[in-house]
Amino acid sequence: MIAALLVNLLRLLLLPVSALRWAFAAPRGGYVVLEIDGRVVDLQPPRVRLALSWRPRKRAPLSVERVRELGKHLMKDPRPAGLLLRIRSVHAGPAVAASLRDALLEIRAGGKDVVAYLPMGADTTTLLLASAARAIVVGPETMVSPLGFAVEGRYVRRALEQVGVEPEVFAKGMYKNAGEVLVRDTMSAAQREQVGALLDGRLGDLTAALAQGRRVDRETAARWIDEAPFGAEQAVARGIVDAVAYEDELEHMLVSGSLPSATAAPRRAESGAQDADGASGGGAPAAARHSKNRLVSADRYLGARRALSLTPVWPRPVLGVIEVHGAIVSRAHFRGASLASEERLVASLRAARQNPRVQGVILHVDSPGGSALASDRIHHEVTRLAEVKPVVACLSNVAASGGYYVAAAAHAIVAQPQTITGSIGVVSARFALGPLLERLGVSTDVVKRGARADLFSPSRKLDAGERAVVERELDAIYAAFLRVVARGRRRPVEEIEPLAQGRVYSGAEAQARGLVDMLGGFERALHELRQMIGPKAAAIEPAIVRASRYIPPPPLLPAPVPTLLELVGLRGIAQEVALAIHCEGERVLAYCAEADDLD
Repeated sequence: MIAALLVNLLRLLLLPVSALRWAFAAPRGGYVVLEIDGRVVDLQPPRVRLALSWRPRKRAPLSVERVRELGKHLMKDPRPAGLLLRIRSVHAGPAVAASLRDALLEIRAGGKDVVAYLPMGADTTTLLLASAARAIVVGPETMVSPLGFAVEGRYVRRALEQVGVEPEVFAKGMYKNAGEVLVRDTMSAAQREQVGALLDGRLGDLTAALAQGRRVDRETAARWIDEAPFGAEQAVARGIVDAVAYEDELEHMLVSGSLPSATAAPRRAESGAQDADGASGGGAPAAARHSKNRLVSADRYLGARRALSLTPVWPRPVLGVIEVHGAIVSRAHFRGASLASEERLVASLRAARQNPRVQGVILHVDSPGGSALASDRIHHEVTRLAEVKPVVACLSNVAASGGYYVAAAAHAIVAQPQTITGSIGVVSARFALGPLLERLGVSTDVVKRGARADLFSPSRKLDAGERAVVERELDAIYAAFLRVVARGRRRPVEEIEPLAQGRVYSGAEAQARGLVDMLGGFERALHELRQMIGPKAAAIEPAIVRASRYIPPPPLLPAPVPTLLELVGLRGIAQEVALAIHCEGERVLAYCAEADDLD
């Protein structure tokens, strides 16, 4: 409280300077410039308050949350003409890209102009985002390449055979494909089917976005994708972009109002039509055409606006946000990796449950799964939290296997249409290294007491009886997974089983099948949580809950404890190495990432 009072006192003393800074932050007719170059995430990463050692400062990724904050200020400020996007590169999953595009469309719907400048040209994701703008300008001698999406599988059966490694894979669910890269040379029919369905959805969304943003029919947009790539001038001639310009020429185009747009081109626009987001079409706003323009960075604009805000002195109610990001592990052995640590998440869930300031929680999930033991314990804490406070799961790019498992206890599940989710199934894999050891001249001799004492030895394959034991175990685990989902979805197991089989779905497909309640991003999840809490939540803001210390469990309340779901899975060889480091001796619940990044 004392720190907040001191900060507020300092801000009050500097208020005349801050007001002057805000007055010049965005002159009339100016454009606020938002740089997009690199990784984009849903939520703003926390700032490091104290650095114990000097190191080069790493630029934080752009967040959709920050773009929405920028949009809210822009739409209330009559001075700026609009937003200029300068997009060099975009590294974002499909759900995050969709949320960012939605935020840009909201800015246009709020009456502000949006122009996209692509100095390096455009790939599929870049053009998808830029299609939300009124006009698109690319740099000279660049390429415009909305190529669509493709998935490649790497199958290593013959490579393992050559080195003398014999994989053994057990799967429950015809679509549970995580182990097939070890025992096949080509993609299975089931895997081809589910990946094809995901690609169909992604391509349909891309085609619709280009058709909407560029004011053409879907057939034309589909033809652009099939005939890409295009040179910059060729892309202008086809109407994919509006102009080609160097960066120093762009400001003059904005000031003079000479910048064309998709809605201004007679051959692509309907007479009297409106933009797809409801804003009237046409060229640049009058304010930009009749005033001296100036470009102001989004950092400067937001910094000037934040300087006018006072820090709350008394603790206020918050809507807690708990992030389940990366592979789920019991304990992270080193920092820097994108891991969802059970220790941290359990502590955060308990803190949210016990803290009276936290009115409800959004569980933000972007994870393909991981440790079954950790997933089960996190799920248990989510269940206990949901007993006393509303919980909404917001599924980002991937929420499959363990990622979907921890979300199943939420009162409602929100996902973007492009979110990869589901994968309710079981796969177990092990490697027999006997032939490899023999080739290396290593012999193995065993002394054991107990018929199966060396069951987990990598030096030999399992016999028929041991395989039967593993199959029986996986049957039980699969049944447990189905019960967890059925309980969370409040449906009979008999209705869930046909939807399981290890199949992954897009968010839109999952919503149609009842595995997801509604479509949208973080803002939709926030709205749903506020609706659950009631009118008092309208003014309550979200805040990330991150508890690093151990928090003892609250008193036990009568509630069914979920059966432990144990599963060994593969999410590609790279992820398998990471999980092996962090989940040594544990079983893992994971979705194969082969279709995780559909580029």
